[in-house]
Amino acid sequence: MSKEISLEEIRKFWPGDAPNIQSVPKYIAKYKKERIVIKYGGNALIDRNIFNNFIEDINILNKLGLSIVVVHGGGPRIKRELDKKKIQTKFINGLRVTNKEVIKIVEEVLIDFNNDIVNSLKEKGSKAISINTKINNIISVIPEKKELGFVGMPDKINTNIIEDLMNQNQIPIVAPLGLDANNQTYNINGDTAANAIAKKLKSRRLLLMTNVEGVYDDRKNLISEIKPFDLKNLIEWKVVQGGMIPKIKNCVDAVENGVRGVVILDGRQPHSILHEIFSDKGAGTLIRK
Repeated sequence: MSKEISLEEIRKFWPGDAPNIQSVPKYIAKYKKERIVIKYGGNALIDRNIFNNFIEDINILNKLGLSIVVVHGGGPRIKRELDKKKIQTKFINGLRVTNKEVIKIVEEVLIDFNNDIVNSLKEKGSKAISINTKINNIISVIPEKKELGFVGMPDKINTNIIEDLMNQNQIPIVAPLGLDANNQTYNINGDTAANAIAKKLKSRRLLLMTNVEGVYDDRKNLISEIKPFDLKNLIEWKVVQGGMIPKIKNCVDAVENGVRGVVILDGRQPHSILHEIFSDKGAGTLIRK
């Protein structure tokens, strides 16, 4: 639910290296009754300066009264903790095989990071609320594949909690974790969790923040906008490879199931979220029909 805010009020907290402030009211009106889901992930997670920039952008969106949900990843942090404990894991199609010992560590790391985001936003004056398997869980899961262990696929999303929070201008911060019918915790791929929530909310935008500029063509030029059909062709032609394939498939699935547009953008760039939402040029690669 958006609240009215004057240009003079915005000027007090608008960064100098963000888009032109004069155009901000136009975009506030555009997104006033919309939902925006933002997924914060990639190796950018580790760098504290990038994290602080992300927190500043989310805080600004909250001050402007936009309805946002944050879903975070945690792969690099999980790897760091597993390395510390000298626990080796293997991956199948980009997903970590997760046994009883590993899921316990994964849950601890993700909830710790979840609290870090919530507390950092509270320090800035935003009301952020934790959503994880210990508090306010909204994701029911089914196992993805037996050989992956405790890796789940979202089965049902209870959006009532996050809708209520957004209507009070609070920010739901969602860890990519879910519970099965027996209350067993499962890890979920961060993009998959964000995608499931964005589809259920029929969000105007799903922003996938990562540590690449966006999607490149066969000449390594950044693609500013692309349709799902053409994106599928990039996979078929092997222009898009490796870890980008599941990310792209999530983007296509979102756009084909009610999300108006998905953007892959570079979380390392200062105020990339603000440049995407508050300018016609945008940032990264926009996928829409």
